[in-house]
Amino acid sequence: MGSADTVAELVRRQWGDQRVGLRCQGLTLSHHQIAAGAAARAALLVDLLPRGAEPHLGVLLDNTPEFPLWLSAAALAGAAVAGINPTRRGAELARDILHTDCRVLVTERAHLPLLDGLELPGIRVLVTDTDAYQSLLTPYEGAKPGEATVPGAGVGPGTRMLLYFTSGSTGAPKAAICSQGRLAAAGASLVDHLGVRPDDVHYICMPMFHGNAVIADWAPALAGGAGIALRRRFSASRFLDDVRAYGATYFTYVGRAVQYLLATPERPGDRDHALRLGFGTEAGAVDAARFEARFGVRLVEGYGSSEGGAAIQRTPDTPPGAIGRPAPGDDLAVVDPETGRERARAVLDAQGRLLNGSEAIGELVNRGPNPFEGYWRNDAAEADRRRGGWYWTGDLFFRDTEGFLHFAGRTDDRLRVDSENLAAAMIENILARWPDAAAVAVYAVPDPAAGDQVMATVALRDGVTFSPDSFGQFLAEQADLGTKMAPSYVRVVERMPVTATNKVHRVALRREGFRCGDAVWWAPEAAGAYRRLTAEDVAALTAEYAAHGRAHLLGAG
Repeated sequence: MGSADTVAELVRRQWGDQRVGLRCQGLTLSHHQIAAGAAARAALLVDLLPRGAEPHLGVLLDNTPEFPLWLSAAALAGAAVAGINPTRRGAELARDILHTDCRVLVTERAHLPLLDGLELPGIRVLVTDTDAYQSLLTPYEGAKPGEATVPGAGVGPGTRMLLYFTSGSTGAPKAAICSQGRLAAAGASLVDHLGVRPDDVHYICMPMFHGNAVIADWAPALAGGAGIALRRRFSASRFLDDVRAYGATYFTYVGRAVQYLLATPERPGDRDHALRLGFGTEAGAVDAARFEARFGVRLVEGYGSSEGGAAIQRTPDTPPGAIGRPAPGDDLAVVDPETGRERARAVLDAQGRLLNGSEAIGELVNRGPNPFEGYWRNDAAEADRRRGGWYWTGDLFFRDTEGFLHFAGRTDDRLRVDSENLAAAMIENILARWPDAAAVAVYAVPDPAAGDQVMATVALRDGVTFSPDSFGQFLAEQADLGTKMAPSYVRVVERMPVTATNKVHRVALRREGFRCGDAVWWAPEAAGAYRRLTAEDVAALTAEYAAHGRAHLLGAG
């Protein structure tokens, strides 16, 4: 279809295209209807935005048709969309809206209770599923995509398009800036690398307030002329039904969505669908293999820093477990976060298991030019990302002898056990091989005397009960499980706690530690047998922390 410099140009290309462009439950819109609806909303937005105000609007919606319509409208109007997370509450929710200088907030009746009592001065609220909203739009229907532009602000590649919040373990979320040019380029790149076709249907089941769904699902569909299908919120039980009903060929995933799909009951028709590809992060090699074996769908693990500062592209010779090689123009290196020195190349065994993690794992940095466009009104965070003239991703990687890069977790997920640095994701990848586990999370809990201990939370497969002997035997059989990697504590849960973007809620897990309401199994001695942690054990451990002056490090429990 040819490249485009802006998202607005991609939206305008839909004009006159009568093919199906969007499906959601009983609603079907053509590409032309999407462009027309976007033009009407863009014209309304231009009239609603105060003169001289930042052209920003907040979108507090589930994955309804209004979300992509307003993304397209913002592109035409030269405005920026701030995706507002509906799992935020009270002052934190108000902070997200006010921090991004939104003058218009688009929401729906289901989310109106979230706004009760919030001070949002000068913000016009539009409620999409009301007659009042439709009456506002009616005078603008019939507008064409080229007719709506914020006065005095021409739309170009550098025009702000997204202010999307990046998730983090501490502090307020940061609003990363993404321009129309960068988003259009990202969409075009994925069209090429993933082979997006005009007859494809992209199933958007990840939340659209998050960058993954917009950048990796909506944008390549728009750039490639493909249709989209929406699910209001991710549902593992409804996934295959939707895929079949919409004829979906592609989807994206984040975090534990793949594990939830694998945990659904197997059925004879699991391969009866048109789906051919899933693209995302954090599935893990073990679960990706299980997914392909069961559903016949290949999962491609990709990597692109949320802020755009680094990208890794998969090549045909990328080995299992690796992400790929640096994108053209990126000078990526794996370095020691403290010294900036490059880490040793990884040593892998015949099964691809990492044997020298303590020497090979480091933070991924981009030492060359990169398209990071900054954070909205957060100079300190922006400077930290760009320290020393490099872009610091905040992600842990290792590089094999052939130059392929392998994801090893977040820098926030590092553990220091007996003076040895470990990556939680590497331990998770090993524990994911345990046949009884449906999902696994690994994180640090403080050691009573110094450093950390390893704790794992495990969600078991249906019908399975935790066997400490079986688990201990499994650990003993893992050749790449280092002497410091075995969990001291194993928490057993029915369902893994996750954030709104289906990432494991590690903040909550770390906060609760071993003093939680679920069953916890404990190995008091390194590589020793596991036994059930009792109230007496917890009391004795708490006293030990206090004796070392570290009781304040324990979670609320």
